Amino acid sequence: MSEHTNTTPTDSDEPGVTVRTHTELADALPYLLGFQPDESLVLVAVHGSRGRFGGRVTVGIPTDPADWAVVADAVTDALVTGSTRRHGLPDGIVAFLCREPGPGENGTTVMEYLRPLAQHLRLAAGARDVPVVDALCLSDHRCWSYCCPDPACCPPEGSAQKPPGTSAVAAAAAYAGMTVRGSLRAMQRRLLPPDDGGDPKWATALDTACCNLLPRLVDEREAAEVAEETLTTTADLITRLHRLPRVKDPKAADACDDRAIGTEEAAAVIVGLQDRETRDRAAEWMEGPLAPPALRLWRALARRCTGAYDEYAAAPLALAGWVAWSSGDRTEARVALALALRADPDYLFALLLHHACDEGLAAESIRRVLRRAGKDRGREAVAGGARVAETPDLPERAGGGGMSPSRRRTVPLPSALRRPGSRGGKAVVPRPSGAGDQGAGTVRPGGAGLPPLPVRQRGGRPGTGPGGPRAPYGAGPGRGPSGQLPLRSSRHGRRASGGRGPKGRG
Repeated sequence: MSEHTNTTPTDSDEPGVTVRTHTELADALPYLLGFQPDESLVLVAVHGSRGRFGGRVTVGIPTDPADWAVVADAVTDALVTGSTRRHGLPDGIVAFLCREPGPGENGTTVMEYLRPLAQHLRLAAGARDVPVVDALCLSDHRCWSYCCPDPACCPPEGSAQKPPGTSAVAAAAAYAGMTVRGSLRAMQRRLLPPDDGGDPKWATALDTACCNLLPRLVDEREAAEVAEETLTTTADLITRLHRLPRVKDPKAADACDDRAIGTEEAAAVIVGLQDRETRDRAAEWMEGPLAPPALRLWRALARRCTGAYDEYAAAPLALAGWVAWSSGDRTEARVALALALRADPDYLFALLLHHACDEGLAAESIRRVLRRAGKDRGREAVAGGARVAETPDLPERAGGGGMSPSRRRTVPLPSALRRPGSRGGKAVVPRPSGAGDQGAGTVRPGGAGLPPLPVRQRGGRPGTGPGGPRAPYGAGPGRGPSGQLPLRSSRHGRRASGGRGPKGRG
């Protein structure tokens, strides 16, 4: 087989790992992706005479073989189109078909079962003038090549793979700074509800939170107050998680976080995050010492979106993906954002982040926008407070006059609260075109853009408490975020009942 060098198109300055055999190519796959794929079809573009690895696409293998031809054509087109736009037409494609044996199966059985899928991929690639230079089946710790006819190179029983972390590729990848985060399924488990649905109290608390908060969210005067309550509770939870002892085992760490978060407060934050403006302000907890506990909080909230509230997970999952990306972990970012789009395929916030992350854009450009928004909100809050102080007797807002049809607020309803067969599932209230304050004669303190920086225990890093050097961004004083900007809609269309399907939301 030809020689391949693992160098991503967005990180071309990083050291590469060269692989020369099918087994080495299979061993390199987890380091190429950053995780061990499960039940997955992976396509990787190769460029140049030495087969430099470029773009890649990972999808689940459809359980119905009748769908294989359509999926093969779609993923091949996505890979070729994306690679051509960024780095020119690929010189070839390497395909990995990963599936573990089921009951009564072995690796050879799986290899033969997936052979038609490999053929569909070769036909789809050939139709786009890009050859499949190799197609490997990985199953039961062995690998087979669908393209190599030489039994001396690729025996019928497959080539044994070395245990994870023990191959020469693993050593070279570790030297090059490449790491593996575990299996894809293990990463997803940290972001998805338990298989048994979790604690029944979670759904009950979400029912109560929806009944209490949705009427307030559609009320013009109370919507901003709900946003403040949501962000203040979020700040308290981030501080609480920051102060917990560190636990190395991911499963034990997640269980510890779940115990530290109250059922009612978690439900209130989940419902509050369905508002787009509130979610965007929560995205400002993205860097410094606040980022790790914020990521843990978004994971924990996503795990509690069960049953009729599975679509509500799109907001915390998208926030988890954003914080992971902002912290430099593109692998978890892609997993979290993909799950957010699984919860709601039209969730614009996740769509934009997923596209930007895949295109190799720098997270710093988005961080600058969020920082600027926080500063502008603080200035407007101070200016709004001065105006209210000068004119304490503000006129009551009329229900109809001065309404702008272009500024309307939509609030999502969970599937449990919708009528069977209904697709709308949203309550709408028109917004005044000039709505900029929270209510007549009321104003929140300004300059509290983000929660206070969690205070470290004695002996921690200096400067995090009062009197120390200036704290990093996100350490402003005050109870929590406040401001006078109007809140806008979070989603616009809902489907009839629970589960996942096409919808539309911001």
